[in-house]
Amino acid sequence: MPLASTRRTGLVDQVISQLRSQIDSGEWAVGDRIPTESELSDQLEVGRNTVREAVRALAHAGLLEIRQGAGTFVRASSELGGALRRRLERSRLRENLEVRRALEMEAARLAALRHTDDDLSRIEGALALRDAAWHRRDMAEFVEADFGFHRAVVDATHNALLIDLYDDIAQAVYDSIAHTAYGQPRQDETMDHGKLTAAIRAGDPDRALREAACYLDELLSLAGD
Repeated sequence: MPLASTRRTGLVDQVISQLRSQIDSGEWAVGDRIPTESELSDQLEVGRNTVREAVRALAHAGLLEIRQGAGTFVRASSELGGALRRRLERSRLRENLEVRRALEMEAARLAALRHTDDDLSRIEGALALRDAAWHRRDMAEFVEADFGFHRAVVDATHNALLIDLYDDIAQAVYDSIAHTAYGQPRQDETMDHGKLTAAIRAGDPDRALREAACYLDELLSLAGD
């Protein structure tokens, strides 16, 4: 909605509100590149300086990330998420894995209870990609597929808050997957996600929770102190 007709001292705040609504509504998802400063200026019918100030404010709040030469990207879906991401960047791998463990264990349990046929198809598809990449020893594709698998399990919970929290720690999860994948000479049975998938398919929340705990505890043992 053009903002030129509401010119007053709080115009920057109005632009901030408008940009935040794009994030809140999901129109701009975490990881998306937002329109350029010039494009936003035209869309909102305000000056580029106003847009620049609003974008910088949201970057300071942790919702946006300005990458020189690449553009501006959505970093988090809320100020809380932005603060959490900054905190995770200062955390040790073990701390990140402990937080990941808490979320993924509950996600596994809820996914077993609430998954749809579409959810199960996504989980099984990601598992197939993950296993194929591992057998080819294509670590780059393995990391992507493994992250996709865990995200599919989280999505199958249909708990919007849990999904948002997982989005907020997504980079830490991705980094922990890469750290263990490149440093692990073989895939132990405890790291096989086929049993977790079977538990979710069977609608067995207790078994799904145990299977998730199994691989997450293995990751913690690899992380050291």
